[in-house]
Amino acid sequence: MRLRSLLVAIVALASLIMIGGALSGWPRSFAAELPWLDADWLQAHVGEGEGQIAPVVLQRARALYLKKVSEGAVNNPCYFAMDATRPGGLGRRFYIICEADRTFRAVPSGHGDGRNIEGVADFANGIRCAKNFSNAMDSQLTTGGPYVTAEIRTSFKGYYRDTGGNSVALMRSFVQFDGEGDAANARRRAIGGHPAVQVKGHCLLKAPDDPYANDGYVPFGQLVNYTGGRSNGCTSWSPSDAEQIIPIVKDRPTTLYISRIDRYRRGCASDEGGPVAIARGTILEHLLLERNPLSELLAEGDSRAGHRSIQQRSPVGATAGAADVQGEC
Repeated sequence: MRLRSLLVAIVALASLIMIGGALSGWPRSFAAELPWLDADWLQAHVGEGEGQIAPVVLQRARALYLKKVSEGAVNNPCYFAMDATRPGGLGRRFYIICEADRTFRAVPSGHGDGRNIEGVADFANGIRCAKNFSNAMDSQLTTGGPYVTAEIRTSFKGYYRDTGGNSVALMRSFVQFDGEGDAANARRRAIGGHPAVQVKGHCLLKAPDDPYANDGYVPFGQLVNYTGGRSNGCTSWSPSDAEQIIPIVKDRPTTLYISRIDRYRRGCASDEGGPVAIARGTILEHLLLERNPLSELLAEGDSRAGHRSIQQRSPVGATAGAADVQGEC
C-alpha cells in the first residue's frame, strides 16, 4: 500500500513540475477553463485492480497529454490511455481521464487480432490477451505508442434488418488516429477508434437507386456486435461507450497513449510469455507481402506490391470485400 502511494506521489510530482511549463503554452481561453491540475484525486484509480490504471501507464499518458497541450496541438480537457497488455474481453483497460472535472472512467476495448500465416508463423492474438504488436501494413495488429485524435468520419457499412423486420443502414463513426514513432503510419494503416459493430454480409443486394449503392449494389447482412472481441488493429469500444467517447474528441483533438510495456498481466495465460513487438519492415511485413503480393493495404503506396492498387479495384469488388459477402442476393 505504501509502495503504491509512493509511486502515485512520484507521478503527481513529476506531472506538476511539467504543468508549470505546459500551462504557459496553453491558449489563454483554454487555460482559463481548467482549474490548477492536481493528480492527488487520481490516487484511488491507480493500481493493478479491475478498472484501475497502472502507474507507469498514467505517467506516460499524462506526460504525452501535457506535452501536446504545451505545443498547442491539443486543447481538450480530457485525454485517453489504453493498457493493451491488460486482459481484454470485457476487462476495462481503456481510460478516459478528464482532469478539469476530476472524472475517471475505464471501459473495455478491443485489440488487433493479428494474422496466422499457416505453415509459416502465427502472429495472431487471442481475445483475452494481446501478445503480438506491430505496425506492419496488413498485420491487423495494434501498435503501442503515442497518438493524437484527428478527424471523425462516418460511413455506410451495409444494411441489416432490425427486430421489427425493417431494413436499417449501419452508419459507423471512425476517429482517425495520428501516431508518432512506431505508430507514425497509423493514418496509412487506417488505424483509429470506432464502435465494435459491423454488418456481416451474406450477399450484395441490387439497389441501383439507393444513395449508398456502389456500382448498383449494397451489402446486406446481419448486424454483429463484437464488443469484447478483437479488431483489425483499431481500438474498438462498445456502441454505448463509443457514444460517450467520440463526442469528447469532436472538434477538440486529444491524446491517446497505448501501452504495450513488457509486463504481462495477471489473468493472461502464463505459458504465453510476454508481449512481442514486431517492427515494421521486419519479418512480419515481408511474410505478408510474400504471401499476398496484391494485398489491399500493402499495395496502397507501396511500389513493391505491383500495379493494381485498391483504388483500381472494381467498386463491387471493394464493397464485397468490406462486407464479407458471398455473391448477389
